[in-house]
Amino acid sequence: MFDLAMPHIRVIAMPADTNPAGDIFGGWLMAQMDLAAGNAAARRARGRCATVAVDSMVFHCPVLVGDEVSFYAEIVKVGRTSMKIRVEAWRRSRESDDTNKVTEAIFSFVAIDAERRPRAVPVDDA
Repeated sequence: MFDLAMPHIRVIAMPADTNPAGDIFGGWLMAQMDLAAGNAAARRARGRCATVAVDSMVFHCPVLVGDEVSFYAEIVKVGRTSMKIRVEAWRRSRESDDTNKVTEAIFSFVAIDAERRPRAVPVDDA
């Protein structure tokens, strides 16, 4: 379980992020999740990483303009050059302390060098 006090990213959903129906666009949520996963991957790999895959996403509830959205990332697997990062997105209405899980997904990343070739993920010293 994630430490819900420490998200990788926390943002306020804005009108520019809506779809034609007025809800927050799913692509915006996915982009924010990719940023959170990329941050976790780059910190673990101690350098540049590239997103190579995203597992399926199911949206459980809409995000509305003005909602605070928190993105939590957790490394679930580290290979020689790749990592799998689980990300959850949670929303909170500005008028409430109640939170709802919006979606989750597993993001796959590869650590890359300056020439954008795969490189080894350093062994974790912890």
